Amino acid sequence: MTKSEALFQRAVQVMPGGVNSPVRAFGSIGGTPKFITRAEGAYLYDEDGNQYIDYIGSWGPMILGHANGEVLGAVAEACKRGLSFGAATAPEVEMAELVCSLIPSIDMVRMVNSGTEAVMSAIRLARGYTKRNKIIKFTGCYHGHSDGLLVKAGSGAMTSGIPDSLGVPVGCTQDTLSAEYNHLESVEGHFQRCGEEIAAVIVEPVAANMGVVPPKPGFLEGLRRICDTYGALLIFDEVITGFRLGIDGAQGYYGVRPDLTTFGKIIGGGMPVGAYGGKREIMELVAPAGGVYQAGTLSGNPVAMAAGIAMLTILKKHPEYYQELDKKAEGFYGKMQEILKKSGQPYQINHVGSLGCLYFTSTEVADYESAKTSDTKAFASYCRYMVSHGIYLAPSQFEAMFLSMAHTEELLEQTLRQMEQYFCA
Repeated sequence: MTKSEALFQRAVQVMPGGVNSPVRAFGSIGGTPKFITRAEGAYLYDEDGNQYIDYIGSWGPMILGHANGEVLGAVAEACKRGLSFGAATAPEVEMAELVCSLIPSIDMVRMVNSGTEAVMSAIRLARGYTKRNKIIKFTGCYHGHSDGLLVKAGSGAMTSGIPDSLGVPVGCTQDTLSAEYNHLESVEGHFQRCGEEIAAVIVEPVAANMGVVPPKPGFLEGLRRICDTYGALLIFDEVITGFRLGIDGAQGYYGVRPDLTTFGKIIGGGMPVGAYGGKREIMELVAPAGGVYQAGTLSGNPVAMAAGIAMLTILKKHPEYYQELDKKAEGFYGKMQEILKKSGQPYQINHVGSLGCLYFTSTEVADYESAKTSDTKAFASYCRYMVSHGIYLAPSQFEAMFLSMAHTEELLEQTLRQMEQYFCA
């Protein structure tokens, strides 16, 4: 028995499913999770001493690779001063100023502790600002596990075949309307029926929790137009895309400005952190400035702020990193396509910048329904093989791959050789 297997046996006795987040479980591909002991650059190392080329990157934030020296140094210095104060600190101000300077749609920002908390707070704020109750979300888009958003969600809920959740009262979701991603007519239909009751539309500008589904041309622009017409707010959930597609996120990448934006661990260099921000007139409704209450003892934690400031400062100084990542991604996903064409395997590869996903289907994947045509058994076989040969992929058909600056051409070629061995040998 391996050390990971032994740890999993212990874990299932004291943790539901043996994990602290469903997306870490290997149930959908078979086997037990690898228990990671450390990471460096593009590599993960498990308890048994195995080395993996990592394509999860802590679900997105490791743009610079694991254990970046400047980020670790900033964290170490912050730790020497204390881990948490429950009081205002200078790094909170510096971090807020940095985010506001990088994202043109954000005049003010509030730090929180996770993407889930950021989204929950942004929706409360949208309701308080518009004095309306209903929101629109998109089938297959995941915005955290707050009650009102576990309606036809993506990510782990999609993987496990449970699109909703037990324990969520009907009353919590009665004001949540579901629309189809990349289908503006479904959004327009909701507004035509009850537009004066809709506070906001929340969307992943690139849907990255049903694999990777880019917005069709005009989709995001159409959401902006519809929200403006009916006086609703447009919320971009950039927990995954923020500072990954570019220094100004997906909103800069596509040239569409939302009213509110949510961020997650990516702004903390992988530390537990989140944030939401937007126009000054909206954000000034947040307590103590206004009547929309939201609080958190650990919000703006000085260690998390130090990590985030360090990472975002590096990315700000090196805009060429995004060009390099895009170039790597074009070559990598393009070569994946060549391998799959030779194999005769039905597939689709979607990618936007360094985000990508391989679907085992012959159907173009542009929304939740087409994503569900994927052969999850074929994916499970492929994923098991890749992990067993040192390539660490998310154990789910419906999660993204993440490239980082630490993924050298040599490592990408090594990954492609393993793919070719699996598909074409």
